[in-house]
Amino acid sequence: MGNESDLDAVDREILFHLRQDGRLPNVELAKRVGLTPPPCLRRVKRLEESGVIAGYRAVIDPGAVGRALEVLVDVEIYAQDRGTVEEFETTVASYEEVVEFRRMYGRPDYFLRVAVADHAAYEAFMMSKLSGLPAVLRLESHLTMKTIKVDG
Repeated sequence: MGNESDLDAVDREILFHLRQDGRLPNVELAKRVGLTPPPCLRRVKRLEESGVIAGYRAVIDPGAVGRALEVLVDVEIYAQDRGTVEEFETTVASYEEVVEFRRMYGRPDYFLRVAVADHAAYEAFMMSKLSGLPAVLRLESHLTMKTIKVDG
């Protein structure tokens, strides 16, 4: 099961339902996809073992854990040498406030999703951690007006 074309319609339906509720009991999942529980469980196990299902997680309300403000940040860096890039990536990845970190093709060099309590916490994060990194050339912050869709 190396790629999407290896998945049949039932596999896709199983994945759809598990994306909606990763704790869905096998008996209910089987009923929803039109299988009996044993073959449904075998399919789920096969999807897990092949890496199609990479894991399960809880979706946490950011406000409930003191991270109500989420900011998207474009980052451009000066250096392109391997050592500086690796040091920058290791440092930024270690920041608790950074909940998503991607190296991009083209500009910007990086995309971050930062979750903090409020504007003061974001300013403190930017001033004490991100803007002080030697590799940083430019930072551009984007505040979200409304989240339309999030799909884990």
